[in-house]
Amino acid sequence: MISHICIFEDSFFSQLLPLVYFRPTYNLRCGIFSLKEKIMHAFPRSAVTLHTRSYLADYMRLRSPGVPVNELKGDSCLFLNGRVIIDESIVKKISSPGYENTAFVQGETVVAANISGEKLRPLKDRLPEVFSLSDFSHVKHVPIETILIRYPWDLIHHNGDQIRSDFSFVRKRTRGKSGRPSKNGGVYLVNAKEIIVGAGSVLQPGVVIDAQHGPVYIGKNVTVMPFSMIVGPAYIGDGSVVKTGAKIYQNTSIGPVCKVGGEIEESIIHSYSNKQHDGFLGHSYLGAWVNCGAGTVTSDLKNNYSTVKVHINDERIDSGMQFVGVTIGDHSKTAINSTFNTGTVVGVSSNIFGTGFPPKYVPSFSWGAAGETFTTYNSAKAIEVARKVMSRRNITLSTFEEHLFRKIFELTSGERRKRGMPL
Repeated sequence: MISHICIFEDSFFSQLLPLVYFRPTYNLRCGIFSLKEKIMHAFPRSAVTLHTRSYLADYMRLRSPGVPVNELKGDSCLFLNGRVIIDESIVKKISSPGYENTAFVQGETVVAANISGEKLRPLKDRLPEVFSLSDFSHVKHVPIETILIRYPWDLIHHNGDQIRSDFSFVRKRTRGKSGRPSKNGGVYLVNAKEIIVGAGSVLQPGVVIDAQHGPVYIGKNVTVMPFSMIVGPAYIGDGSVVKTGAKIYQNTSIGPVCKVGGEIEESIIHSYSNKQHDGFLGHSYLGAWVNCGAGTVTSDLKNNYSTVKVHINDERIDSGMQFVGVTIGDHSKTAINSTFNTGTVVGVSSNIFGTGFPPKYVPSFSWGAAGETFTTYNSAKAIEVARKVMSRRNITLSTFEEHLFRKIFELTSGERRKRGMPL
């Protein structure tokens, strides 16, 4: 049995920016659970250490009470890359006897490493800011093949399969038991055996839940308002609200504590974000505390049907995907009737308004209208707005989070400088 695991961040985290400015890579969602939760489910009896970039450490200690952050204990540890989508075959291989002091490697990426005794001491004495292949040069390497999340669109690409996998896990864990929807008339459950509805959730008249082609998991205390449709595979997190007439299509994960409406397809929306009005969101990933104004629309397919190129870390990457929508970082806002071109990336704490398309890449802490010059949205204003927004959900902005805003503002200054924005 593996007694101790360390879920770590590696040097490729930057390919997932801006989604990982406010969180470690393993706190990204794919399916019903985050990447971290999947790993913890796979090793339910193991003690857990979380490794993250140093500026996120205090925040992670706040959000993960009782879990060591950036410190190792014990004489052996299984290191697991936080970008891995764990599965049974990987667990079996990396847990097998005979692989002590071994790193499991895919290309230039360490997927996992089983380290003990004197080989563990250098890492216990000094954990790196982020791990790389060189940090495991003192142990033998074994090749392995698995799913690694490299870019934001990978999360979207695997979301449907992960909803199916996570749904199976939940059903086994609960032995098929689930909460019951309210007994309002006129609710249509198609393939009901593939639908789980959490306790306290309400499905109002005219709701259609269609699980013919994939399961639908609705968490606790969710309200699905009249004449809404949810097509599986889909996940609606605890405390979320699906507005009247919403159309939630396949391979979509929402919440917890979100308000959604209009048309949403193959997208992931993190907690406390709102896209509650008409407008289309497709093949997109929204961070936490994002608000999309009424009529916000995204394009996820180019007119010439070619693969979509996306700006990641000031580099133009060919996604190899025909469908890529918008990626929006935490605490950003879009005004009414905002429109986004295929593959647009918006950083954290930005405000987009005006008519027409904004640039394909909007730096973090930007304020501006589409087609016009953007200006810097200073961290003090961003903090004040975040405090007001969070208080509406009865959440207090912590001192650690204020420090995060200021640190991320510094970290993203280069993005704005390259675009001639005032600092």
